[in-house]
Amino acid sequence: MLTVTDLDVFYGAIHAIKSMDFKVNKGEIVSLIGANGAGKTTTLHAISGLIKPKKGSIKLHDEELTTLAADQIVYKGLAQVPEGRRVFSQMTVYENLIMGAFSRTDKAEIEENIEKMYLRFPRLKERRKQMAGTMSGGEQQMLAIARALMSKPEILLMDEPSMGLAPILVDEIFSIIEETNSFGTTILLVEQNAHKALTISNRAYVLETGKVIIEGSAKELLDDDRVRQAYLG
Repeated sequence: MLTVTDLDVFYGAIHAIKSMDFKVNKGEIVSLIGANGAGKTTTLHAISGLIKPKKGSIKLHDEELTTLAADQIVYKGLAQVPEGRRVFSQMTVYENLIMGAFSRTDKAEIEENIEKMYLRFPRLKERRKQMAGTMSGGEQQMLAIARALMSKPEILLMDEPSMGLAPILVDEIFSIIEETNSFGTTILLVEQNAHKALTISNRAYVLETGKVIIEGSAKELLDDDRVRQAYLG
């Protein structure tokens, strides 16, 4: 479904991603794990068109994404839940959801989808007229996920969805990720909580200084001594 081949990304003189290869199959949850600075967020930004790679290929269903602008990529069926949530703080919950559907023109179906989001995220319905910036971190994360789902993506990129949340909310967010996947959305997950990420993933890649150093099924990585010592504590 998503194939990244020989990807190189630079920030100025810094070689952030080095000849990276990986793939995500339809229906999977695939995690990218690694220390801060390993290149996880940069990889997501390259896929979603926020950074242009120096070389390499990023294909979704055999269609090259590196030549497209970020907004065009959304139309191809890919959405991202950004690190830090990035909700539109001066807009209501409802307005945020409408913004998530910018690539769609089917107004009646958009309203139906908003109602579905309210069913999946009851707290968003309770706060639908509330300014997003006044909500708790957990509620903002739910809104960021729901907003991304409003574009009806085939694949959802998620960047550190549990960052800064209380443990009980972390569990809830991971349940939401699994439920989203069960409804048919493929997920590429970047997450500092490696144990949690591997617990819900099909496969995973370990990044170090911009390179994939270990790959395998989530179970294999949970049992891998190198991964356990470096990332699982």
